[in-house]
Amino acid sequence: MNNSPRRKFFKRLGLGVLSFSFLGKISLPAWAGGLPKTSSAKPLFFTTGFKLMEVSSDSVLVWTRVCGQEVPNPVRHERRAEVFRHPIDFDENMPVSQMDGGVQGAEGLVRVSLRNGDETHTSEWVQALGENDFTVRLPFKGLKPATTYEVELLTKADENAPAGRALGSFVTAPAPDQEVPVLFTTSTCQYFWSFDEDVRGFHSYDSMASMRPDFFIQTGDYVYYDKPGPLAKNIEQARHKWHAMDAWPSLKDLFKDVPVFLMKDDHDLLKDDSNPASTPYGDRTFADGISLWYQNVPLEDKPYRSIRWGKDLQIWMMEGREFRSPNNAPDGPDKTIWGSEQLAWLKQSLESSDASFKILVSATPIVGPDRDSKVDNHANKAYEQEGEMLRSYLSGVPNLFVVNGDRHWQYVSKDLETGLMEFCSGPISDWHAQGWDADDVRPEHEFLRLKGGFLSVEVKRESSKPQITFTHRDVMGRAVHEERINWKALG
Repeated sequence: MNNSPRRKFFKRLGLGVLSFSFLGKISLPAWAGGLPKTSSAKPLFFTTGFKLMEVSSDSVLVWTRVCGQEVPNPVRHERRAEVFRHPIDFDENMPVSQMDGGVQGAEGLVRVSLRNGDETHTSEWVQALGENDFTVRLPFKGLKPATTYEVELLTKADENAPAGRALGSFVTAPAPDQEVPVLFTTSTCQYFWSFDEDVRGFHSYDSMASMRPDFFIQTGDYVYYDKPGPLAKNIEQARHKWHAMDAWPSLKDLFKDVPVFLMKDDHDLLKDDSNPASTPYGDRTFADGISLWYQNVPLEDKPYRSIRWGKDLQIWMMEGREFRSPNNAPDGPDKTIWGSEQLAWLKQSLESSDASFKILVSATPIVGPDRDSKVDNHANKAYEQEGEMLRSYLSGVPNLFVVNGDRHWQYVSKDLETGLMEFCSGPISDWHAQGWDADDVRPEHEFLRLKGGFLSVEVKRESSKPQITFTHRDVMGRAVHEERINWKALG
């Protein structure tokens, strides 16, 4: 098969043309007056897609970026035939505008509408500016629980320019007293150059989309600033990492119809094992990484938060980078990953929850086992005291399980001391799976697989009793392991 750069470009171009359409003239509100009646402005696009973020029973946050080119730059470089698939002969000093997968932004106006029958919620026209990397965030409140909303995004340079359009849909969370089945998926660790194929990107995202989950949680390492192609030593290169990842059609197609919750980890901020005390990476600091993160994941409140999805499921997403002690500090009662404020919030909210099942999602392991050389998570000796405290506490919360990311292999572990169970999704692709010996099965392991894919979690009622099923899947969505657990009554 001819896989020349020219062929790759036209394959991606065809998909880009199918992804967007143009509308006629759209009138702007009075406050946007002063725009010319005729326009020579070029059309604008949603080439890096949009995300339906932080969905609850009555709200959603729509995020997008305005782009000046309809398709991303073609993937021109060949890759090494080994894990991570680093690009061959990549010029780290080339202009970002020329890099594989790159998408130039553009200033323009964005408007978002949500519709369900006669119910319509429409934002004002909002400006996308270069100082914000041409991104916009549009929060909507006052929505109805368990309701499907059609989504329409429009963008244009001025009143008379052609309008780029993107469509999607989502369903709000059910009310806390509703007994409804829930299906969500989770994954971790994705590096642009570890893609499965050069048109869609990652098989796992297409596989998740085919399952039509209620929502998706990405547990961190969404991008890798410290892997080549380029090594993100400055802010422009770091932004490029987000543009190239978001432009993959497999991600865009999942996100346009499935609500997403994004968590961050070390590679999303600076470099491997980063923390607030880390030294700069090139021209970028840890603080720069935090700022860039919130530009792409514009949370309205704390980075730790909880999702309630009907009567039978509540999820806690923990923040593991902003509040941690330095990794190399001596271990002791004050050394922490989560910080005292977050720990107090976790305990209070866990103890007040009446959800049948509780899932704590951590970007890094709590149970493990992990490699002896690692020093940045609760399964390591570096944070042994807080890790032991958490395993003891969490195991005492009935019907609670841990889901984690960060590790590049799939596993189910049960802590030998407390019985706390942990489920790791593994990396998004097989080309990212490494770091553990597939034959090194420890006593903690209920399941171990040195491959990529994702984790699906389903909660439903059987004979009126809640039941939860954790299913590890390969990149094509095929089940490779399943744990089905019945709800246990208190007392």
